[in-house]
Amino acid sequence: MSTSSSSTSSQSLKIGIVGFGTFGQFLAKTMLKQGHSLAATSRSDYSDLCLQMGIHFYRDVSAFLAADIDVIVLCTSILSLSEVVGSMPIASLKRPTLFVDVLSVKEHPRDLLLRELPEHSDILCTHPMFGPVTGKNGWRGLTFMYDKVRIRNEAICSSFIQIFASEGCKMVQMTCEEHDKAAAKSQFITHTIGRTLGEMNIKSTPIDTKGFEELVKLKETMVGNSFDLFSGLYVYNRFARQELENLEHALQKVKEMLVERRNQEKGEEKN
Repeated sequence: MSTSSSSTSSQSLKIGIVGFGTFGQFLAKTMLKQGHSLAATSRSDYSDLCLQMGIHFYRDVSAFLAADIDVIVLCTSILSLSEVVGSMPIASLKRPTLFVDVLSVKEHPRDLLLRELPEHSDILCTHPMFGPVTGKNGWRGLTFMYDKVRIRNEAICSSFIQIFASEGCKMVQMTCEEHDKAAAKSQFITHTIGRTLGEMNIKSTPIDTKGFEELVKLKETMVGNSFDLFSGLYVYNRFARQELENLEHALQKVKEMLVERRNQEKGEEKN
């Protein structure tokens, strides 16, 4: 794993976004600001929004793939990636293209793209560790993880990575496996605890401590994310299952310690 901040100059890219939902729109704004030209395609019709933003929207995926695009960014959900890629008429591509995924799991898209894409297609697996809420005031200091899975055109790949480096992101290069191991211990556990607090329906009280205020914020943030994202972190990260078991065991251990202390105290009271 390496952490770096690149100062390499970037060329203007023709970027196509597959899946123009909230996250795709979020990335597009910064890409446009930097002078890149964009196209988009999505299951929903975003033609009016794209027209306002200066983005060419393609309702037909074949026409999208046939356009002169340097980079195709897959902004689908974790759960729908396989279906979306499997339904794309890859033969419509006019030339070798860099495919980039931005999912919160990494081994799954890596394996899928290696399996489904032609040999001449480059693959860059990435995870911007932020979104429209955390990145609303800029990306400086926010983490961008990437893995150059299969890269032949270094110039285009470097120019795409530079989009994030030039915004001041903390650039972390690591393998997809390393990412999923770390994410299971951090992102997945964060979502799990937030969802658990949501099931407990915790709410602010008149005597909240600062720590409890943070827990309420965590609950609200995690419950505000789609359940598809949360379940995708579990279903498609092979390390998440062990971390869920670790959390269960830890909670049981804490409970046992409390019960043991309670029994000790009650025993001392009787004596």
